[in-house]
Amino acid sequence: MNNNWQEYIYTQLNRGSYLWARQCCSYNDEHAKEVMQMVYLKLLEGKATYNGKANLKTWFFSVIRFTAIDFLKQLPTHISIEDVELNVTESSESEVYSDNYLEILTQLPDRQHQVLLLVFYHNLKLHEVAEVLNIGIGSVRTHYDRGKKKLKALLTKEMAL
Repeated sequence: MNNNWQEYIYTQLNRGSYLWARQCCSYNDEHAKEVMQMVYLKLLEGKATYNGKANLKTWFFSVIRFTAIDFLKQLPTHISIEDVELNVTESSESEVYSDNYLEILTQLPDRQHQVLLLVFYHNLKLHEVAEVLNIGIGSVRTHYDRGKKKLKALLTKEMAL
């Protein structure tokens, strides 16, 4: 574990990688924590090794994404009524705004949502997003453009209400 790239991941990419894992897990904190544990275990066991061909952050976010996909496939598809927890509390105005923003963002199609998150929140370039999502650069540009337009329309609609 004395590789420089592993140290960089643990020290510099930790917060951003957790946020990406959380986004890949539909904003479920517990699932994101599980995914990150699995990712770090892959690093420790040598199942995921950086070969230097791509940007380190791009490669690491890809590992997180594919680990999250595998993890979510293993989850049960139904939830028992006993497992549903209702939380009725008063929330501040900033929390309401944050929840509304999250709702608006999740109204985008999955690909557009992922592309915009990677570009705006994780500061990846479009070609890096293409590597993370394992799709062509043309598709990324299309999802990016359409996502921005749809997000603008949704935000305009929300502000009008």
